[in-house]
Parts: sequence; C-alpha cells; structure tokens
Amino acid sequence: MRHGFVKVAAATPTVKVADTTFNTEQIIELIHKAAKEEVRVLVLPELCITGYTCGDLFLQNALLTSAKESLVKIIRATKNLNMVVVVGLPVMKLGNLYNVAAVIFEDKLLGIVPKVNVPNYSEFYEARYFGVGNQKVEYVDILDEKHVPFGSNLLFRCMDMQDFVLAAEICEDLWVPIPPSSRHALAGATMIANTSASNETTGKDMYRRDLVRVQSASTMSTYIYASAGEGESTSDVVFSGHNIIAENGTILKEAPRFTNDLTITEVDIQKIVSERRRMSTFCTSSDENYTFVDFTFTDHINQGPLETSLTRKFDKTPFVPSNKDSCNKRCEEILNIQALGLKKRLMHIGCKHAVLGISGGLDSTLALLVIAKAYDMMGLERSNIIAVTMPCFGTTDRTYNNAVSLTNKLGATLKEIPIKEAVLLHLRDIGHDVNVHDITYENAQARERTQILMNVANQVGGIVIGTGDMSELALGWATFNGDHMSMYGVNSSVPKTLVRYLVDYYAETLDDTDLKDILLDVLDTPVSPELLPPKDGEISQKTEDLVGPYELHDFFMYYVLRFGFTPSKIFRIARIAFSGEYDDSVIYKWLNTFYRRFFSQQFKRNCLPDGPKVGSVAVSPRGDLRMPSDASSVVWLKDLEQIKRDYGIAI
Repeated sequence: MRHGFVKVAAATPTVKVADTTFNTEQIIELIHKAAKEEVRVLVLPELCITGYTCGDLFLQNALLTSAKESLVKIIRATKNLNMVVVVGLPVMKLGNLYNVAAVIFEDKLLGIVPKVNVPNYSEFYEARYFGVGNQKVEYVDILDEKHVPFGSNLLFRCMDMQDFVLAAEICEDLWVPIPPSSRHALAGATMIANTSASNETTGKDMYRRDLVRVQSASTMSTYIYASAGEGESTSDVVFSGHNIIAENGTILKEAPRFTNDLTITEVDIQKIVSERRRMSTFCTSSDENYTFVDFTFTDHINQGPLETSLTRKFDKTPFVPSNKDSCNKRCEEILNIQALGLKKRLMHIGCKHAVLGISGGLDSTLALLVIAKAYDMMGLERSNIIAVTMPCFGTTDRTYNNAVSLTNKLGATLKEIPIKEAVLLHLRDIGHDVNVHDITYENAQARERTQILMNVANQVGGIVIGTGDMSELALGWATFNGDHMSMYGVNSSVPKTLVRYLVDYYAETLDDTDLKDILLDVLDTPVSPELLPPKDGEISQKTEDLVGPYELHDFFMYYVLRFGFTPSKIFRIARIAFSGEYDDSVIYKWLNTFYRRFFSQQFKRNCLPDGPKVGSVAVSPRGDLRMPSDASSVVWLKDLEQIKRDYGIAI
C-alpha cells in the first residue's frame, strides 16, 4: 500500500434480533460491497451476528451454535477479497461465554479478541451473560478452525507494510480510564478497531465523538469505530449506527446517525508513524505479553504492492482552518501570540521604541499591526513605533501610498528615507554597472535598508522588528544580512498563506472603513520585493513568478516539516488538493524548486533572530529545525526523478 494509505470502513448491517441467518446475509452483503470499493479493513458492530440486544437468549445453545456456524460462513465469504474483517459475536471458551471480536482474513480466522471491560450498570447488564476477557493470549479450537489465538493482547501485523499493526477493543473498553487500546498502541498498534453497540441518549453522540477523537490522538493511531444501528431491539434503548473513523485527533469520516451506513475513507499509517517518531514521549515497548499474528495483502493482478485509490480530501491551505469560525479564532490567537512575544521582549530590555521597514506589502503590514497590538497591551503610545519607508528603484506609488497611509492611520511615527542615492553611490564604489539588474543590484537595496533600520534603532534606543515570514525563510527568499536580519522577527513562524488571512481577519474586525480599505488594497497587491524598476508605474517583479505560488510552497512545507513525507507522496496529495488549478508539470516544477531551495538555504535559517512560534511547524534553529547547512538533497531529488517517470512528466 504505497505511501502508507489504507482504505478502511466502518459498517452497520441491518439486523434482526437473534436471526443469525438474516444477519449473516446482511454482513456478507456489506463485505462484498466494501470489497468492490477496495476496502482493506472492514469493522462491523459488537455482537452483530446475533444482534446486541438478545438478552437472556444469549444463554440458549441454539443461538450460540448458530452464531458459530454463521462465523464460518463469513470466514468463507472473505476468500480472495484481500480484506481484514472484524466482526462481533458471542463465543464459548472453557464453559464461559465471551463477547468477542473475530478478526478474519482470506478465508482464515486470524484471532479472537474478547471484551475486557464488561458493563453492568444502568441499561447495560452484560455481566449477566459474558465473562471478562483475559489479556493473556490462549489458543482455542472453534469448529474447523484449530489453534486460534484468543485474548485481548493480540496484534495483527501486515507483513507487506509492517508499520500497519491492527488491534481491537470492544465498545465499553473505550469508555474506561485506561482503554486497552492505550496498551495496544504502546505495544505497536497503529490502527484500532472498535466493534461497538453504543445506544443513543441526548448529547451522547458528542461525547462519543470526542472519546474516539481524543483516543486516536492520545494513542497516535487511526481509530475505526463501528456501532450497532437499526434492527436492534428498541424495548428500552435505541441505536443509531454512529460510525466514526479518526486519525490522530482528526475525524476523517462520520456516518449520519440513525441511518445504517457503510463509512469509507483512507487512513495514513505513514503519518501516524511519523508523528510517533517525532514525539519522543511516545515510547513503544516490546511487550512479551503480546502475540503478533501476521497476514499479507496480495495484488492478484500485478503481483506487487497494492495501490490504494484515494477519496479523502486534502486542504489546499493546511495552515489555515477551512471553517470560517475556526479560522477567525486561529487568527485572533496567533495575533495574540505574536504580540505577547514582542511585549515580553520589549519589557525585558526596557525598550520603548520599535523600528520596522514599512513597504506597503503584506509582511510589513502584519508586523506593524502586531507591534501596535503589543504597544496597546503595554499601555505605550503608538507614536513610539517608528515605521521607516525607504523608496528606491522599484517602489510604486501604490505600495508607497499604502505604507504612508497605514502608518498614519495606526498612529505610528513615519520616517521617509529615500535610498536611491545611497545605493547608486555604493554601486559606483564597488564598480557595479547600475544598468545590470542582477542579484548585486537587488541585494544592495535590501542591505542598505537594513543598515538604515539598525542605525535608526540605535538613535532612539530601540530594536528592529523583522517582517519576513516563514515561507520566505523555508525558500531562502531573503537577502542574507539584509531583510533576513533583525532583533526580533514577529512573523518568523507565520507562513505566507496565513499572513494573508491574518491581515484579512484584522481588516474585517475594523469599524474604521478607511483603514479597512487600506488593508484590503494591501491584500490585493501582488507580492513583490520591489527591487526592479516598475513598468508603466506597475510592479514588474512578482515573487510568485520567480519562486512559485506560495500556496503550493506552503502546502509542500507543511508536509515536509510536519510529517517528513517523501516528495512522491507530497506530489500525489498535491494533485488531489490542487486538482483543476495546477497540472502535474507545474506542481512538479515548484516541488523541485522547493526542495532545491530548502536544502541550499539552510545557512540563512541557522542564524535567524528570535521570534515567537505560533503553530506546529517552525524553522527556528533553536527549536524545530536543527539541520546542517551542507546536508545533501540527493535522496529527495532521486524520489523527484521517480515522479517524472511515474507520471510521464517532461521538463
């Protein structure tokens, strides 16, 4: 299963209480339906072969015998389907009856997992019939199946993707203080199947959803929860078929309640393993009390690893919540983090003056808004903020006017220091032809601006606030010892796509329509360093024409730094996220650019100024990215070359 994706499903069959023949037919029908969708793991509800609400009928030999016979039929139905099926039923062992999950694969019963926590309160009275399952694994004979492992401490390992380790628990097991799945995860399980029969009461769905979501997060696992639904007895309770599939704290798919449903999505085992590898406090252990049962998926047609077709969606802006309310909350939180970080620095050094270069672009606009917020927190006059505009060869009227208007509107002190003459003198001093618009021509302007900011800060006893964002730092799109340098960088862990949302959010909260209009015009201005002369008064140097779209680079950066995905996996999910917007060759081109720049520009990140971390991804050499400046990119570029061959990209 390439790139670690596994297609999984939680399904609720319609049952008739105690009618094992009907129930088995419904289960097998769901199995074949899931197989057509190329599902590799199918989880069915608790005791669904008999029905959960059989009551004292569980004490009847006829029902138990019929349940075992039905299990055999289900086992036989899995032949050549390449699917693990987890199904619930009652099973006798040494004179005791157990509520179990049977794990089946390719016409074979791999193992039986008993319920460990048997509820006997309120509407639940399972202890009347069922014994408490042991953790220790024993071996039983059940009908034609001999020497079948039976116990809670069973792990089912996929040999063609050994990070894929399945464990099972049953309903109430999830609701106790330390669920069995917590132990299973520490023993190596990356996927948890829960066969459940959780009845509905008002508000219980939210609690259940949170349990599944949080347990998947605390165990850093994928969690498949399949619950009983329509067909169960409604004498005292009602079941809703509330199926949930979660991945490390995120609900991937959820069934509508009160509708028996087949809920399908893909889970990412590589992502789970990546998270565990990154979190040093998640300590898996080789527990001798666990028994591993191995199985292997087989591609009967191509005789190679299975390819999982993807239906799950990938957000184009992983740094920005898609829900507007969540996005607004995130933006407010980030602005507070940025402002509080700066507030602490200013208070610690007893500094009342902050100096920044204001260009009329997105980054310096956000930085000025953050500084103003920090000053408000400290009760300082905003006039102590010194915003310096330094027009030169590439400055346009639009950005200049926005810089001036924004500074005045926010009540900061504006200083205008044109740098054209100073840069021309410097270029003459070093013998550089002013008509050659190369990197020297561009960087001379950036370094002159930084020199001015540093010296103005010295004049007033202040500090220079950096404006560069994390996307620029990841790509190295900053002039070394120019705009790359400051005393404190408030945007240093904010990606470019999020900068845009932060400024937009700030604009939407304003009652001042003039200030709002300025911010909206800044948002509408092309991203540019404005280091080359304009054409007909318009910006001629557009950053995204040179290094690529920031929405692509931020997407790449998120999956490179957060999860360590390979280039081929990032390319695959980028094709889904940006379908209809960028073709394969464009995505490949800028992915190639990202890796080449990311590896070659680490020397700039290794000497970054301080700045507050605001999210789960950052590039500070003191925190999140300890990377040598001379690391080789050969392994990653080799994978990029494979993309060209796999997708027939000609560049």
